[in-house]
Amino acid sequence: MSPFLIKTAVRAQSLEHRVRARLNTVREHGALGGDRGESPIQTVIIVLAGLAGALLIAGGLAALYAKYGGQMAGK
Repeated sequence: MSPFLIKTAVRAQSLEHRVRARLNTVREHGALGGDRGESPIQTVIIVLAGLAGALLIAGGLAALYAKYGGQMAGK
């Protein structure tokens, strides 16, 4: 595997850990603080759509790098 893909996988795993930790913090805070008047369903949909878009872009860039990486390096 190329170093680029390894770095991308490590970053994705790190991001997953940070998101899980943040969600746990939000859940704990939400259980203590009650409703703040915002719709959690809309927030989850927006966050998931943003993450899916970011993963699609990262996957597309990784695929393009894998396909054309050698040509760009002059090989």
